[in-house]
Amino acid sequence: MRDAENLVFVEVRYRHGSCFARADATIDARKQQKLIRTGAMFLTTSNYADHPVRFDVVAIDGRPGGTDSIVWIRDAFRPRDACF
Repeated sequence: MRDAENLVFVEVRYRHGSCFARADATIDARKQQKLIRTGAMFLTTSNYADHPVRFDVVAIDGRPGGTDSIVWIRDAFRPRDACF
């Protein structure tokens, strides 16, 4: 998605119940690296290579009665190398 000049990659995570872990806790370093690699591949084949990049997470935790908890974490993580 676009947010002003930023190209934003959004990972949406849903957990039916949070007995073991909340949805936002499931974005570990391995998953972040996969998302970063996917973003890099997209940038090489698109016209967005000159835009600033941001990675957001939308975490949804299901709760009884349909009162889900939704949290949008802007700039949730950043690539470690400077090529982004």
